[in-house]
Amino acid sequence: MNAHAQIAANLIAPDTSGMNFYRADPALTDLLRIHLPEDLFKHIEPHLDRLGGLVGGPLDEAGRMADKHGPVLHQRDKFGQDVQWVEYHPAYRELENAAFGEFGIHALSHRKGIMGWPSTYPVAAKHAFTFLFNQAEFGMGCPINVTDGAAKLLSNFGDDALKAKYLDGLTQTDMSKLTQGGQFMTEKEGGSDVGKLTTRAVQEGDHWRLYGEKWFCSNADAKVVMLLARPEGAVGGTKGVGLFLMPRTLDDGTPNHYRIVRLKDKLGTRSMASGEIKLEGAIAYAVGKLDRGFVQMAEMVNSSRLSNGVKSTSLMRRAWHDAMAVARGRVVFGQRIIDMPLARRQLMKIMLATEQALSMSFLTADALDRAEAGSQDAAALLRILTPTLKFRATRDARKVCGDAMEMRGGVGYIEEFATARLLRDAHLGSIWEGTGNIVALDALTRAVGRHGAEAALAADLHARLDDSPSVPQAWRDRLRGLTDKAIDFAREVAARSDNEGDARRATSSLYHVASAVALTWEAYRIHARRGDARRLLLSRLVIDHRLMAPDPFAVIESETQKQIVAHLLGERDVSMEEASRLMLA
Repeated sequence: MNAHAQIAANLIAPDTSGMNFYRADPALTDLLRIHLPEDLFKHIEPHLDRLGGLVGGPLDEAGRMADKHGPVLHQRDKFGQDVQWVEYHPAYRELENAAFGEFGIHALSHRKGIMGWPSTYPVAAKHAFTFLFNQAEFGMGCPINVTDGAAKLLSNFGDDALKAKYLDGLTQTDMSKLTQGGQFMTEKEGGSDVGKLTTRAVQEGDHWRLYGEKWFCSNADAKVVMLLARPEGAVGGTKGVGLFLMPRTLDDGTPNHYRIVRLKDKLGTRSMASGEIKLEGAIAYAVGKLDRGFVQMAEMVNSSRLSNGVKSTSLMRRAWHDAMAVARGRVVFGQRIIDMPLARRQLMKIMLATEQALSMSFLTADALDRAEAGSQDAAALLRILTPTLKFRATRDARKVCGDAMEMRGGVGYIEEFATARLLRDAHLGSIWEGTGNIVALDALTRAVGRHGAEAALAADLHARLDDSPSVPQAWRDRLRGLTDKAIDFAREVAARSDNEGDARRATSSLYHVASAVALTWEAYRIHARRGDARRLLLSRLVIDHRLMAPDPFAVIESETQKQIVAHLLGERDVSMEEASRLMLA
């Protein structure tokens, strides 16, 4: 490239091409070292480093190509036989090979020995790979998650014969033996109101025949599908719903009796095949007790909503990386964008929401690990954390990805750059696994109103503040008071049906307070290990900017705020003493 061409190319801000997304994310490393045993961290770090490099290079390009060249449904084979098949771009297969084959993300909780680790992986370790991978391609996150979920349901509730027949394939990392999973739940009649579903199950010997339609089926051509149906004669509502496993292909090699009617033309996640399914006597097998289908599926929702929150956090982190590439790499009016006050404020909005979500994801993953180990306190904590994380992180992702696009300007709106795809994909998170209204009501009317799970959250947050002795007492006392106020507000909203309109606000309050406490606790732990207390400064910004309503006519860019922003946008470690002065200023 000649000098003139080089100057012209440099007029466009750089992007994240070639970046190693693991090395560029010291916060991820810090939180992994807090939440994982040292031997496990040391084992997975080289694998995370490899994945981080792939995400910034070949997997990023594969994600762009798979999004541009989406799946195509074919109704017949080349011999004219009525054999449906979905054609995928080679880039999609490249993504599959990495996610399911090399890293085995779908099976990390189920299968020992993946990536050389002798046991299965805790949830926090598994979702470190989820978090990195989805920065390259969000659509593939759904097949990974539903395959993981199908294996979890089968493992927890299936009989020995079903497990022997299907579980190994669902957890395979050998691509020639892998059977990806699907979950076909949504119907036109039901949507969020699962009790209204109309799919019928008719018993026939040792199996069942399914009749009806499923309206939004992600990973539409999955080899093993979990779905809900109502056995003939069962009561109405969710109590009469059973859980079934439906294979794509029967034992004799012929297709099962259901059709993909069409693939959805979606706003985002275009790489992945979502379809409408018509069940025409499809053979299926009962999983667990027939009157417990909805309850069994609901138990899996904790894992699925956590995964959803992690993936939305992943989109925000990718958006942050892109915004910083622009801010550091583009000069306008004689200044770098990162040195301009309004740009710095916009960058902090992106950073703050992203770091909140990362902290809350780890907090929730830790609760899930402890709950699955038998802790009842952790199970109650998980009951409120999962809808709270899912509600707020998915909503924040839409705003964060939009702000990152704006940082790049008009070029960010062009599909050649990642930002347009990030914004399209971000809108799925707040719909998948329950819309914002549904999830806020789950957090308030069910987790708080029915189960009293807020008590577990209050106890956990108070314990974390007690476990942060080097943090200024005044700041910890303030967070204790705000925790109690958020808990009381949630109880008030949950106690009265006429307060339902406040459910979203109460859920957001719980999220912001919990994330502020988590950031404080993390700052203490990170500072004790390597002398950096910057996450404490993020805790203050959460309270100042996301929880407390500012005076719309007051200037808020104080000297203290400017110093906090300078520390957070810089790369220098901040001592606890220095951070403490800013917390109390």
